[in-house]
Amino acid sequence: MARIAVLPGDGIGVEIVPQAIKVLNKVAPKYGIELEYSEGLIGGAAIDAEGIALPETTLQLCKESQAVLLGAIGGPKWDTLPAPQRPEVASLLPLRKHLGLYANVRPTVLNPALIGASPLKEELVKGTDMVVIRELTGGIYFGEKYREPHPSGEKAVDILVYTTEEIERIAKLAFDIASKRRKKVTSVDKANVLESSRLWRETVTRLAQDYPEITLEHMYVDNCAMQLIRNPLQFDVILTENMFGDILTDEASILSGSIGMLASASFGGNVAMYEPAHGSAPDIAGQDKANPLATILSAAMMLKYSFNCSEGAEEIERAVAKVLAEGYRTGDIMEPGKKLVGTEEMGNLVCEKLGE
Repeated sequence: MARIAVLPGDGIGVEIVPQAIKVLNKVAPKYGIELEYSEGLIGGAAIDAEGIALPETTLQLCKESQAVLLGAIGGPKWDTLPAPQRPEVASLLPLRKHLGLYANVRPTVLNPALIGASPLKEELVKGTDMVVIRELTGGIYFGEKYREPHPSGEKAVDILVYTTEEIERIAKLAFDIASKRRKKVTSVDKANVLESSRLWRETVTRLAQDYPEITLEHMYVDNCAMQLIRNPLQFDVILTENMFGDILTDEASILSGSIGMLASASFGGNVAMYEPAHGSAPDIAGQDKANPLATILSAAMMLKYSFNCSEGAEEIERAVAKVLAEGYRTGDIMEPGKKLVGTEEMGNLVCEKLGE
């Protein structure tokens, strides 16, 4: 029995997660995988129900599962809470820390059917196929934070910390993934300004000596942000720290047509977590408008990595490709002449294509 902790969360999370489960339920039995789902509260939904963004029962549920399927967290309803109590800070960050999820893996692949959905020219984005490896439990997001009086009013401090060990483990993962792809790693930092980036660059350079078949290049984060738009085909595996990765993956999502297409997996401990890269999209929540494909593709990653079922994962990916090739679109990837569908219908269409 494969136990999955299901955390729909907030906003569109409660709409997209059921579509991924629907797809998993159709694929998994074909490969002899029996799934058991247990649902937990997280984020704003947990604050409303229990007064805390990450209840102990949810954390324990995740620890006792083999994988976590997460929807989305946060929304304007909770934006007025003090920063440490906001859903994103008080649930997602500690969950990653407790589960030891130090590595976020986000593939960015442009489906040929969605070339027209990208705002960039076809000759720039056609053939885009990269993976961003983001360090997930260090850096400025997890550093000490405080305010103190200042002659002008207040001074706010956010401390950015990285250790050699933290850099080594994420870099090794990037090199290992690159060895199974096109054998190129682009390590992104700001070593011309930040001491943490200088340690990052030195450590990655040293580790690269153990991977002679891998081509390593270093790139400043501001240049990388430009190059993602100017020439995305140059990238194979991008390796970077927490905040840079957060920003760059959202930028890279536009290369795939929409952030609604970007799947994500987080690794490091005994339990992996799978989630779409987008947020809770409160402006369309409850309207059957959300794109469930990123969540469905995240579920495919779950089959591949947590349950060792690459064939099932590939079947889901083929089904998504077929639906897109036939012109079905949610609003975020809609183009003239295509067929607009809602969240649930998109999930049903993927299910129909499974096994064809």
